[in-house]
Amino acid sequence: MEIRADAETSSLSSLLAAVAYGFASMLMVFINKAVLMQYAYSMTLLTFQQLATSLLIHVGRNMGYTKARELDMATAKRLLPLSIFYNANVAFALASLKGVNIPMYIAIKRLTPLAVLIAGYFSGKGRPTAQVALSVILIAAGVLIAALGDFSFDLFGYSMAFVSVFFQTMYLVLVEKSGAEDGLSSLEIMFYNSFLSLPFLMFLIIVTGEFPNSLSLLFAKSYSFSFLMILILSLVMGIVLNFTMFLCTIVNSALTTTIVGVLKGVVSTTLGFFLLGGVQVHALNVSGLVINSAGGVWYSFAKYQQKRSKAMKLVPDAEAHRK
Repeated sequence: MEIRADAETSSLSSLLAAVAYGFASMLMVFINKAVLMQYAYSMTLLTFQQLATSLLIHVGRNMGYTKARELDMATAKRLLPLSIFYNANVAFALASLKGVNIPMYIAIKRLTPLAVLIAGYFSGKGRPTAQVALSVILIAAGVLIAALGDFSFDLFGYSMAFVSVFFQTMYLVLVEKSGAEDGLSSLEIMFYNSFLSLPFLMFLIIVTGEFPNSLSLLFAKSYSFSFLMILILSLVMGIVLNFTMFLCTIVNSALTTTIVGVLKGVVSTTLGFFLLGGVQVHALNVSGLVINSAGGVWYSFAKYQQKRSKAMKLVPDAEAHRK
């Protein structure tokens, strides 16, 4: 009975982590798009988000609100590749958002689950089940069909989004591996990621020419209450998104995290047709979304069957061991 209760508690924790990440991820796309429509310096925006995350966790730890451990240089060196991939992913994603509308941005980013499956296979995780593999392929097919209906094609934006998919794949795989091997909590990984990213991002805003123009524009817009509110909301949601992403990846897996992103993308894409620069509805868009949604439902059902079969097998094995 205790084992069964533990399995149910674990399943509930996994579900809550996935739902929290999906909701935060959906909100973050629209918030970032709203900010970038007024403030096009995406690298500076990302730097502010990471700085706010580092300071909040540092202050919380010193005041006793969190149990995060102190910075360890050996751990920092191991997590440095993770930080580089994360910031490359977000940097290219923000750059693509400046030129690509939300539905097509989400459509391209939905290719990440297929990339994670391939990366997992070559990293030794083995072959996925037939249902999981086919459902992810169906999701990817729906993405491509939906993308064909985009008449506002932006080569630069599309290129940035595809590069972001690659870095997000590497990043998620590393998060899953780092969380398991180092025994770090999601909050600790988030702190290391934010802290290590700051020198890299500051270098980028200088190389790309954003500094000092980005600061000048920020001071000029500081008199706008609406802009300040959306900027502050972006900083807060950046912290929430990072935490829920790390938590979902550690509690579940890298593939589950990307699939959650795909499922929330259905809602985000629908809203994106009408909010923040709506796009023209096309038969290819609708067809692609239907195929994509079917693949997402199929995947969820396949993963549910896998977890249920493992839980049912665990209980009899444990009871037999007790006897």
